[in-house]
Amino acid sequence: MPVQYLKETPSQTGGPYVHIGCLPHFAGLNLRTQEKLHVLAGGGVPGEQIRIEGVVWDGSGHPLRDVMLELWQADSTGAYNAPGFRGWGRVGADPQTGLWGFETIRPGATPWIDSRPQAPHCSLLLFARGINIHLHTRVYFDDRPEANAADPALLSIELVNRRQTLIATRQAGGQGGSDVPTFRFDVHLQGDKETVFFDC
Repeated sequence: MPVQYLKETPSQTGGPYVHIGCLPHFAGLNLRTQEKLHVLAGGGVPGEQIRIEGVVWDGSGHPLRDVMLELWQADSTGAYNAPGFRGWGRVGADPQTGLWGFETIRPGATPWIDSRPQAPHCSLLLFARGINIHLHTRVYFDDRPEANAADPALLSIELVNRRQTLIATRQAGGQGGSDVPTFRFDVHLQGDKETVFFDC
């Protein structure tokens, strides 16, 4: 058929079937059950062990319980592809509560395109129903206010109150009584608290 007669194919959202190929055990398939993709760094990886957790909320205030998230980050020295540290993780939200979480280390500062230091942060990607192309945001840490105040990406956000949507807050106590610091980072897809998303 000549190209001029071909029509555009319909777009496909990321869910609800994205888990089958990416997280088969999460989707109820007895495949790759040994994988713990939400654990980026176990014991023995240099750096401060932390947990990042949260919920993705839709525009009507309901938790997305079928969202899949990926976390990308540097190691504690600010290096990517460091030996012994994969720097990447994947998790599905809890099908009952929508809660998701990553076990990792606190990332180090990395350089911006003009060599200015960026505040320690993680990149967070979201895949879910109704989302044609994954959403990309960043996770910064509220106990690093000086670094955050000088971060080039945060400074590029004109509305100061919108910058706060990228800051994870440290929680009192650790997950399940552990002493591992836990940071809460909720993502809002729409509404007054809408999280800042990036075009990259």
